[in-house]
Amino acid sequence: MANLNITLPDGSSKTLESGKSFLEFIQLHLPFLKEKALAVTVENGQILDLSYIPTQDVKVNFLTFDDKEGREVFHHSSAHLLGMAVQRIWPHARLTVGPVIENGPGFFFYDIDFGETVISPDDLPKIEAEMAKIVKEDLLVNRWELTREEAIEKFKKENEPYKAELIAGFESTTVSLYGQGSWYDLCRGPHVPRTGLLKSFKLTAISGAYWKGDSKNQMLTRIYGVSFPNKKLLDEYLFLIEEAKKRDHRKLGKELDLFSFQEEAPGFPFWHPKGTVLWNTLASYIREECFQRGYQEIKTPAILNSSLWKRSGHWENFKENMYFTEIDEVDFAVKPMNCPGCSLIYKYHMHSYRELPLRYMELGTVHRHELSGVLHGLFRVRAFTQDDAHIYAPLDKVEVEVENIIDFTFDVYKKFGFSEFKTFIATRPEKSQGSDEDWNIATQALHDALRKKGIEYGIKEGEGAFYGPKIEFNIKDSLGRLWQCGTVQIDFSMPSRFELEFTASDGKKHAPVMIHRAIYGSLERFIGILIEHFEGKFPLWLNPTQIRIVTVAETHNSYAREVYDDLHSKDFRVEMDLRNEKIGAKIRDSIMKRANYTVIVGDKEMESGTVSIRKLGEEKTESISRDGFLALLKGEL
Repeated sequence: MANLNITLPDGSSKTLESGKSFLEFIQLHLPFLKEKALAVTVENGQILDLSYIPTQDVKVNFLTFDDKEGREVFHHSSAHLLGMAVQRIWPHARLTVGPVIENGPGFFFYDIDFGETVISPDDLPKIEAEMAKIVKEDLLVNRWELTREEAIEKFKKENEPYKAELIAGFESTTVSLYGQGSWYDLCRGPHVPRTGLLKSFKLTAISGAYWKGDSKNQMLTRIYGVSFPNKKLLDEYLFLIEEAKKRDHRKLGKELDLFSFQEEAPGFPFWHPKGTVLWNTLASYIREECFQRGYQEIKTPAILNSSLWKRSGHWENFKENMYFTEIDEVDFAVKPMNCPGCSLIYKYHMHSYRELPLRYMELGTVHRHELSGVLHGLFRVRAFTQDDAHIYAPLDKVEVEVENIIDFTFDVYKKFGFSEFKTFIATRPEKSQGSDEDWNIATQALHDALRKKGIEYGIKEGEGAFYGPKIEFNIKDSLGRLWQCGTVQIDFSMPSRFELEFTASDGKKHAPVMIHRAIYGSLERFIGILIEHFEGKFPLWLNPTQIRIVTVAETHNSYAREVYDDLHSKDFRVEMDLRNEKIGAKIRDSIMKRANYTVIVGDKEMESGTVSIRKLGEEKTESISRDGFLALLKGEL
């Protein structure tokens, strides 16, 4: 039989006998991948099972758990493992869908109709034990196809009505099934070659979910899980999850009295005094940095006529996320973005090329309608403030402006102690506006700027804004989690729609390019990230509670007030604890409130005019003069 040439990512080629599978290719040529390879991607981008038998020469890349696509295959196969275990224990259970997810209490879930049986978290260990048995059996995973009609009949006969309903809605004439042992499920795949690869897993949560998300349909039981190829990775993940629970910004926000959410305004944060200090400190910092870089601050109205949003394209592309009102029988909208209002300010004056680039910044509060089910503390709210900026520049200066924004963005992140980043370019989405030529020019400018700065980046196909492509900046926190924060977007569309102009050196009118830029993204979300990153232990310059003075006894209260007044007059954020409590309890409370310094005053300190200080995270107490303490604070700032 003829041999096929299989080309690997490094350019080398190896032969495979015709009629043999990719799995057999691995066993013959790449045995080190036998316990790692999960699926294969071919040169057209299609991901296939390792059991697939190629019929022509092909370039391939074998996917492992280290690859995003490989992890998706692994987690989807884990969902099948969960479904099989459930039906072994409860044969009457009816499966619906079991997708892979990016955000939530797990990497995958399965929605299951248990009929009259009530499943609780106490049942999860029993399911895990059955899953472990299936892994130990190391069952081969097989794929086969049926016609649409055959599959519907088969699932109806097996009393799987949800599967039959799904297939009835398919347009394709055939469907694929995946099975392991005697169990099978409807799925387009691909899947791992055998169950023995799914070694380590944990079922993490259980909740209710309506079939197809419709409250008129049957309530199902949703079981979430995580999975890894080995126990070490699972243990590391579970440790991080426990750490994340301790750092949850909603929990710490309450403990530190920073913010709250009230029934009277779901999804709208209420900032308490200490939280407002934190918010204002971030706002002041970004204002000063913008001022140093030639930005001018503006403010635009919160409510604008609907005609503006139709003109900008938001009415057509973003209407489902907007709030509306009526004033004097005219339709208005609460702004979901700041850019149209900014463009009206630009349009108010005539501009010369000598003025450009013109940089406007705005700490603009926007409102967006989010479904109640996706609201999540400060991470997903209905009102937030963007550290927005809009730069109007001639085309020949766009790349340099983007390069400057890249530098600015990383300078800000490093100020907060972030040192690892991941960057992406998000390209044109299906729902968009503007010409292909403008999109190509804008996208190329982003590529060129990142390459010139020597920054590695990935591509997010179709995830740009409706008005232009963007760079997305992701920061890695102290737990190794990535958070998408800053963006840079190049927009040819809005200047055209608003008929924005400047007079060029040739005396002719030209449209500027509009660059949208945010670094925090939103102050609310960025604060949530900082709370979890620092575990509420903010650096001195940022902390709402920098110093907390505690007294040994009531006789020391007057000296404590003297120390307080001195520090407060020098603009330090300082509190006093004059309660009639034991000094140990007061110190513990100061630590719980995450004060950078606990200042202890007693007889010795009052007599010598000194203070004793304990720095957050340290157990030693140091005696120091008041001037020495001030110098220490100023040095740290």
